[in-house]
Amino acid sequence: MSGLSAAAAPLIAFEGVTKVYGTGDAEVAALRGVDLRIEGGEFVAIMGPSGSGKSTAMNIIGCLDTPTGGTYRFDGVSVGDLDQNQKALLRRHYLGFVFQGFNLLSRTSALENVELPLIYRGVGTAERRRLALEALRKVGLADRADHESNELSGGQQQRVAIARAIVSSPRVVLADEPTGNLDTAKSKEIMELMTTLNRDEGITIVMVTHEPDMAEYADREIRFVDGRIEFDGPVAKAA
Repeated sequence: MSGLSAAAAPLIAFEGVTKVYGTGDAEVAALRGVDLRIEGGEFVAIMGPSGSGKSTAMNIIGCLDTPTGGTYRFDGVSVGDLDQNQKALLRRHYLGFVFQGFNLLSRTSALENVELPLIYRGVGTAERRRLALEALRKVGLADRADHESNELSGGQQQRVAIARAIVSSPRVVLADEPTGNLDTAKSKEIMELMTTLNRDEGITIVMVTHEPDMAEYADREIRFVDGRIEFDGPVAKAA
């Protein structure tokens, strides 16, 4: 969002963010006045038990939900001041998403799955194919470009999903339990890939995970408990 950024603004900032679902006796406070800053180029693991607020925070960062109170700023811009079309543009141009369930289109090639975000951006056919092939090359699947989703292993499907997330050169990749459906070996492969993309491409990665061994690939841990940040600091690496 160049030209709109405040000087030295963090890429992602929450200022007193609250989120309340329901009303009256059914009211649930998912976030209770959260302050956080994430700088460009960080690799952050968001952790916490079920119901802690970590997924709500991730959804707000991804413009999939809105705060009840407080302010969410992306690159210095107050997201709450954007209309729905502007939020859609923010998601389309600055954010990439990786989900636990891959969310690939069936009976569709890896290449076509990766091209999808570029179609929404109106990129022409030849350029779309070039960018999608380059993204598949970065995740080590250029030789599987013509394979349909059901012809790929779980690890390969998640690599395609990561290629789809990075094909539009986003500032941030939001990964929600990206290894949740994978075995230990495939999980390590995916986390090593995400570490490489963070280090070599400079992509900011914000990842929700329940798994401490996956969080170790990040540089920073933000741990939620009961809608508040309980811990924010360097990830404790295993000896």
